[in-house]
Amino acid sequence: MAVPVGVDLAEPYVELSYVDAVRECRRRPLLDCVTARFEDVAAVRPFRWSRGERHFSGWYWAATTGQHVGFESWLERDRLLLMDFDPEVTGIASQPFWLHWHDGKRERRHAPDYFVRRTDGSAVVVDVRADERIEPKDAEAFEVTRLACGQAGWAFERVGVPEAVLLANVRWLSRYRHPRCLHGPVADRLRATLSAPVPLMVGADAAGDRLETLPALFHLLWLQEVAAAGLSVELLGPSTIVRLADGGGR
Repeated sequence: MAVPVGVDLAEPYVELSYVDAVRECRRRPLLDCVTARFEDVAAVRPFRWSRGERHFSGWYWAATTGQHVGFESWLERDRLLLMDFDPEVTGIASQPFWLHWHDGKRERRHAPDYFVRRTDGSAVVVDVRADERIEPKDAEAFEVTRLACGQAGWAFERVGVPEAVLLANVRWLSRYRHPRCLHGPVADRLRATLSAPVPLMVGADAAGDRLETLPALFHLLWLQEVAAAGLSVELLGPSTIVRLADGGGR
């Protein structure tokens, strides 16, 4: 990969390759791509399933975007779920582009796991890897990605295994993430009931029949319109204290 004249070699010269809106492959200098909407692009490589492999690929329906987002491991799926739960996230794309650079001996490339757009318009590039599984070549790729993101004005995060209790709670709530779980009159009764703190099951019963109120309540918890006490330290249960969230969630 040739480095253009005038490029400061104190930082790696990076190019991006990606699939554009008409499904054509493009390769451009990083700094020509900083305003691109990578949260809307197709993945640059397919998600494959093979017998005997340690990882597991799949597709997750994201309530944030109303679209399926790919993942290549259970850990990526877990992190994707937490991003979907984050009210500050407005867009998510998996494997959004290849980063290309030269390490002094040969051309290298790396596809970050996710590109995330936030409500304030900022962008975050996310790589998912457990701490104990980071090899030297991975550490180098993550460092180049961090430097490239700094040049582009994006944030970079390398995340590992999430906190177990929070993940378990969010995984449960994700079962009710689809808007069909929110029935208008039931939701209104729940909002009135939960204006003050109350145990979860007490609030559900006060708003009507549990078969109607629990799916709507869990959806409001997913939206974070209703807050649950200790969501990151205690598993959700009948006695969990819930109330309308300050600020109204999403």
